[in-house]
Amino acid sequence: MTAAGDGPWLDDAAGRLVRPFAVSDGRTRPTVALDLISQVMATGTTPLGHLAPEHTQALDLCHAPVSVAEVAAHLKLPAAVAKVLLADLLDCGALTTKPPAFHHTPTDRALLEAVLDGLRRQL
Repeated sequence: MTAAGDGPWLDDAAGRLVRPFAVSDGRTRPTVALDLISQVMATGTTPLGHLAPEHTQALDLCHAPVSVAEVAAHLKLPAAVAKVLLADLLDCGALTTKPPAFHHTPTDRALLEAVLDGLRRQL
C-alpha cells in the first residue's frame, strides 16, 4: 500500500522500496569534501546527460543557497547519500559550493562553551 502523496516508492509496511544507497549507485563517498553546513547553490548550467530523479529534486532545492543538511532532510535521504548526489551535481557544473565562513575553528573550545552557556540560559 502506498501512503497518500508519497508516490510509488514508499510502502506503509515495507518503508522505502528503493534503498538509499541504490540512489547513489552504492557509492558512499562523495568526490568533493562537503560538510553538513556547506552551502550549495544551482549555477544555472544544465547538466549533460540523464539525471536521476533524486538529482533533479536536489537541483530544484538549490535555487537559493541551502545547506547540505537541508537538502538531505528535504530528500529524506541519509546525509552520506545526499552528499554523493550533490557531489555529482558539483562535478558536472550544475552546482557551486561555498564552505561555511567561521571566524573561529568550528571545534574551538571557547566557541563551544559560549554556545553551551547560551543554551543553558535558555533553559
